[in-house]
Amino acid sequence: MTVTNTTHLNFRGQAREALEFYHSVFGGSLTAITFAQMGAAEDPAEADQIMWGQVEAPNGFRIMAFDVPSARAFDRGTESFFESLRGTDIEEITALWARLAEGASVRVPLAPAQWSPIYGMLTDRFGITWVVDAAADQAA
Repeated sequence: MTVTNTTHLNFRGQAREALEFYHSVFGGSLTAITFAQMGAAEDPAEADQIMWGQVEAPNGFRIMAFDVPSARAFDRGTESFFESLRGTDIEEITALWARLAEGASVRVPLAPAQWSPIYGMLTDRFGITWVVDAAADQAA
């Protein structure tokens, strides 16, 4: 049996934009199902918001997202989680970093670190903080 872990991001009206952005960074396939498509739109103004969305790329990257309806409490909080992106190919990690950095606030520039051949931290334009590195024992 294989178990996978997929980060599920919660937004308030930005899930589609975020999924499209992550799709532009990582490629692969994008699925975006609205509340209206599922017959679950409690507020007509939110009918086209995302009830379930996912980006899944051939390199193994996967992320899910949805829009928290206005009828539910929503507070992203402060530093409630980081999204970790780790790979084995420094060139690929560097290219993904460059695309994630568009409109982002770089907190730690991508550079060698004591524990990794390359490491960086940024908060993307959606307020998601990413820690990006190459696995020390596998980096090529």
